[in-house]
Amino acid sequence: QVQMVESGGGSVQPGGSLRLTCVTSGYPYNEYCNSWFRQAPGKEREAVAAIDREDSKKYADPAKGRFNISQDNAKNTLYLQLNMLKPEDTGTYYCAAVGGWCGPGWWPLARTDYGYWGQGTQVTVSS
Repeated sequence: QVQMVESGGGSVQPGGSLRLTCVTSGYPYNEYCNSWFRQAPGKEREAVAAIDREDSKKYADPAKGRFNISQDNAKNTLYLQLNMLKPEDTGTYYCAAVGGWCGPGWWPLARTDYGYWGQGTQVTVSS
């Protein structure tokens, strides 16, 4: 049974930081492309960042320079460091996984690309 459990969300002021964690089990983590998505109220779910088995990374434009995706392959765990947070970063953050190769040259960034999802963790940025 596949499980993806996010944690680390919370409420912060603009400019603050959070570290999100996604603990996974039930699938061969190193054989999957693992990513973070987010969904703001009333908006579509969008990709934030993705990472491949060799630690190559891909960021959506809003995340570049502020967020950092990382992983611990030994623990089947995915992380997302959120820095310099803005009110528009508010939303529910999800980890997701899709089987097969990803990396420079092809990054799955559409919601429909992914078959495994966590339940989400809420991030609220407000003064």
